[in-house]
Amino acid sequence: MDTTEHQILQLIRAGEGVATEFKTCRNQLNRDVYETVCAFLNRHGGTLLLGVNDSGEVVGVAPDVAAQLKKDFVTAINNPQKIHPPAYLSVNDVTVLGKTILHIYVPESSQVHRCNGRIYDRNEDGDLDITDHTQQVARLYLRKQATYSENKVFPYVGLEDLRTDLIDRCRKLAGVWTEGHPWLQMDDMELIQSAQLYQTDPETRKSGVTLAGILLLGPDQLILTTVPHHRTDLILRKVNLDRYDDRDLIRTNLIESYDRIIAFVQKHLPDPFYLEGIERISIRDAIFREVASNILIHREYTNAFPAKLIIEYGQVRTENANKAHGFGVLNPTTFTPFPKNPVIGAFFREIHRADELGSGMRKMMKFGNIYGGADPEMAEGDVFRIMIKVPEFGGKAGSDAAAHAAEQVGTKSAPSRHQETPEPGTKLGPSRDQVEILRNCTSEKAIGELMAIAGRTNRTKFRDQVLNPLLTAGWLEMTIPEKPTSSKQKYRLTALGEQLLNSFDL
Repeated sequence: MDTTEHQILQLIRAGEGVATEFKTCRNQLNRDVYETVCAFLNRHGGTLLLGVNDSGEVVGVAPDVAAQLKKDFVTAINNPQKIHPPAYLSVNDVTVLGKTILHIYVPESSQVHRCNGRIYDRNEDGDLDITDHTQQVARLYLRKQATYSENKVFPYVGLEDLRTDLIDRCRKLAGVWTEGHPWLQMDDMELIQSAQLYQTDPETRKSGVTLAGILLLGPDQLILTTVPHHRTDLILRKVNLDRYDDRDLIRTNLIESYDRIIAFVQKHLPDPFYLEGIERISIRDAIFREVASNILIHREYTNAFPAKLIIEYGQVRTENANKAHGFGVLNPTTFTPFPKNPVIGAFFREIHRADELGSGMRKMMKFGNIYGGADPEMAEGDVFRIMIKVPEFGGKAGSDAAAHAAEQVGTKSAPSRHQETPEPGTKLGPSRDQVEILRNCTSEKAIGELMAIAGRTNRTKFRDQVLNPLLTAGWLEMTIPEKPTSSKQKYRLTALGEQLLNSFDL
């Protein structure tokens, strides 16, 4: 029995309660499933198990409809006419006692949600419609605002105080990733209201832009007036351990902060060649996309502790202020993600800067071991910390990387020029074309000569897919490195590249 099944059985044995609900859903979703989701969002979150009846018996969902039930649920939960504001939830199918059940974790939200226009709250093991109970609704709004600082309303900050160019950029980004995205048809005010960045204070009844709206879309002066301690410190510290080799101190909006974090990582960390199936992906960017969004989305902005990303020899460390929901090193197999700033997180997902809750962390764990040779470590506390091992090219680290790449491609057996496309699977190391490039670069070669060797005609794709990864890995070097775009630029094999070729016995 795997860990997940064991955990689900423990939940079932404990029975239904304020944070656990069972639904039979044998062939279709019960109509009250969404009422429970709404109640969980409005209360303290909870776990919904589909395929378990009220008495705790595992009946399972019909295997032939499980995929459709998952699709129907995700579609409905993202439909503002069903749940408003929409929620971003994932559904996992789990085999329990030989039967398929659907497991849905619903985190607490920083917003008050409605299901079909009604407000539901959780009480013991039931969902209560409190729409017409004014005092209960008022208390719910006040509790949300007190719990999540991102919802603090600044009544004297309006649309005119935000950066319209940034709003337009985010609108276009959302449209690029989602065809027909609703933001494309909204004006600026409708967009920030839809994103819950403009709200009404339930106590004073005054309306204004929230802290989340200021952090996401505000000009720098407004951000620093509102949150004077706001900063993200990016540090490279490999040679000068007492100070730093490079630094970027970021004190701007979260959208451009994200871009600068990614740019700093791309500047200072290698991006080894990696195939998933037959497609090359950047595992470095996949890992640090999650790291960057975590630093910005899950930070407690009322705390003056500065966020940091520090690149050291062989590892990267991050620190950010945190509203802890536990303490100690997190176990990825048992960790339950808890959104610290759900509004900011939802905005990042709309513009494709973050994944669904939990999926980004799984991706980071998956690629982290491949990238640096060890699982990333995360520690929860008043300061949230991440440590990720990273490869180093040159010296022993470079030798180890080259040996590992050779092993992945096939030690003592280099791919020939006439091999077919690599079989589906995961490979780390040079491709067929790249090995041919290395073999021919024992003497200096111009880019045109290299393209002819690889049989390529598109110079941009050749640089991105073949040449640059070899340079990043340290297997190839420029003859005029100070002028990368020089017309006289040529390329030659490095000692590390020669070592890699020797491992193939060429």
